[in-house]
Amino acid sequence: MNIRSLETFIWIARLGSFRAAASRVYASQPSVSARIAGLEDQLGVELFNRSARKITLTAKGREFLIYAEKMLNLHGEMMQAVAKSSSIQGTIRLGVSETIAHTWLPQLVERVSEAYPAINLELEIDISINLSDKLVNHEIDIAFLMGGVNQPGIINQTLCRYPLIWVASPKLNIGDQPMSLEELSSWPIITYPRKSEPYMVIRALVDPMNHSTRIHSSSSLSTIIRMTVDGLGVSALPAEILQAELSTDVLRRFDVNAELPDLAFSAAFRSGPGGTVVQAIAELASATVEGRVKAD
Repeated sequence: MNIRSLETFIWIARLGSFRAAASRVYASQPSVSARIAGLEDQLGVELFNRSARKITLTAKGREFLIYAEKMLNLHGEMMQAVAKSSSIQGTIRLGVSETIAHTWLPQLVERVSEAYPAINLELEIDISINLSDKLVNHEIDIAFLMGGVNQPGIINQTLCRYPLIWVASPKLNIGDQPMSLEELSSWPIITYPRKSEPYMVIRALVDPMNHSTRIHSSSSLSTIIRMTVDGLGVSALPAEILQAELSTDVLRRFDVNAELPDLAFSAAFRSGPGGTVVQAIAELASATVEGRVKAD
């Protein structure tokens, strides 16, 4: 009875599918079936009901899951405490908000590579709403996202906050005086996707002005910046991702007589079996953010 077989069993129990578990543990479906057959032969019991469309645990399977999770968790703690970091292997699926990808993600990847040279990272850049869903559905192991994930069994660890600033192309000839909300609502606004916090806050600011403000939303920060540089509207974005545009004067900052909340980012990950390295990566992320703050 080895750790690989226990991990495979746990993923089938979580995902309800041999095929999905095979993808998650990077094995062929026949290999996954063979591992479970080996476990069942050793134990002398069936662990899964295979008759229904979705595979479910038998009564003995549910009982075995408790012990399998304990063993996998203990194995992770043992490796973290005793083994050389180079001996810790595996793949971590990391979901990242694009704002973080534009700021400190490269430094984090470097730190993870130094601490765990045998760990592979699979990076997925997406909007925070999608990252939250993917974490809940076990499609990623950890998410660096706006806000957090309010689900049982998920730990949210505060990472950083980025103030938003209003910017526009010099082509729009926006003056130096602070702009009223009435004036702001007369300009097209380019911002984060619908249902995101920045979009909803901006919509709440301009809607009472009765100007039928055009709000162009995009899930791509690069697209938002490009459209703003081209003079298609104004934007509220973190200054940290606009250093090049501000220094070359292709974008200029202007003030608005209204406050926008900071973008607050968290690391979200599951507590429980196999989470030791994931938690260590979250701690490395915190250290990376701290290092950037001290450097500034």
